[in-house]
Amino acid sequence: MNIDNMKIEEVIEEINFLYKKSQESGLTEAEKNRQQVLRRRYIDNVKRNFKAQISGYKPVDPKHNN
Repeated sequence: MNIDNMKIEEVIEEINFLYKKSQESGLTEAEKNRQQVLRRRYIDNVKRNFKAQISGYKPVDPKHNN
């Protein structure tokens, strides 16, 4: 499945699956690479959401000189 087309919930599920597998039996190089790409997608999503939230805030002048 193309990582860019996955819902973030699916990304998280696969990250968790690969983590558990790495603890139990280890990962192949391909799985390690996929894990890194999934983690990057998740981190980029968190950053994008955080920036969107922050951009909605308006600085407040403590002296109310708007």
